[in-house]
Amino acid sequence: MSQDDVGRMKHMGVDAFRFSISWTRILPNITPFVTIFHWDLPQALENDGGFLNESIVVDFGEYADLCFATFGDRVKHWITINEPWSYSVFGYAYGTFPPNRCSKGTKSLALDFSVGRYATYSLDKDCNGGDSGTEPYRVSHHLLLAHATAVQIYREKYQVSISVSFD
Repeated sequence: MSQDDVGRMKHMGVDAFRFSISWTRILPNITPFVTIFHWDLPQALENDGGFLNESIVVDFGEYADLCFATFGDRVKHWITINEPWSYSVFGYAYGTFPPNRCSKGTKSLALDFSVGRYATYSLDKDCNGGDSGTEPYRVSHHLLLAHATAVQIYREKYQVSISVSFD
């Protein structure tokens, strides 16, 4: 769902959104772990710099608090951020994942399955600007601060199980 879709829904007076939950993911005897951020940053926050902007830490804390308050009576285990290393490196160093930021001339080392060896690939064509030497570190820093903020809020107000998913 895009920001335009949300705007259209608001314009039409829609105040609810229907989505599905896969029954195969909530079978009996399978404990769900709910991930708060799995790389789906709202476009408005991305336009403001996303995880490059330190204000994301407060924004994420407010979002996490809303999730805890809204769903906490039904969720026993929370994961704040899915794979922060991959999000930082592939999104801001190599530019292979959104938001596709990297420095001009960035190369990526990848396994070429067709020949069974590693090869380097230029990523210039796909980069949306950026600085591969600094941005992944800034993003990682803000991701960790956002995680810590969510954990602090959770421990002070809710208390069940919370973690980060590194892989």
